[in-house]
Amino acid sequence: MQLVIGNKNYSSWSLRPWLGMKVAGIKFDEVAHDLYAPNALAARLQFSPSGKVPVLIDGDLHIWDSLAIAEYLAERYPAAKLWPQDIVARAYARSVCAEMHAGFSALRTMCPMDVTQRHSVVMNDALQADIDRVLAIWHDCRARFAGHGEFLFGHFSWVDAFFAPVVTRFVTYGIYVPAPLDLYMNAVLALPSMQEWRIEARAALSLAV
Repeated sequence: MQLVIGNKNYSSWSLRPWLGMKVAGIKFDEVAHDLYAPNALAARLQFSPSGKVPVLIDGDLHIWDSLAIAEYLAERYPAAKLWPQDIVARAYARSVCAEMHAGFSALRTMCPMDVTQRHSVVMNDALQADIDRVLAIWHDCRARFAGHGEFLFGHFSWVDAFFAPVVTRFVTYGIYVPAPLDLYMNAVLALPSMQEWRIEARAALSLAV
């Protein structure tokens, strides 16, 4: 399989399936696509009918949406347990992933992903509401489903992959996260694959200068 991803410093959508596949040990070839290169859109349209990344290519099959990629991989690699095994927890996990996938427009707009830098941000009601909702999701998942595990549903799942870019945003923009949710953020940031992504994002920027 191949996973086509955008620039690692900025492409939050690319991080999600990449991180899930890495943590789960699913083998794939990474195909880097420069979102800002001349004629980048025309190039993307060769493998993505939406003109967006990420795209998972498995033989003749092209899957061009991160949530669809997540579902496909969960079905193809059930032993990886990328969704919680309990039916109630799994339904809840899918709900919060779908909410992340479709919402949080203020957070996305005002705090774009930048894993190598630190920025300030002017808070407004819309952004604060998005932040509060994220923290509420994290608290609820941890309280209801985490048990003694480090992640939102105990073990690493697609939910953690989908919220990983938010973790990086909270670091980049200095967003306050109360204890013990800061411990959850630290668990995500400590993942070897997450550290690999950040190192490679920094290296790519250095090469571009």
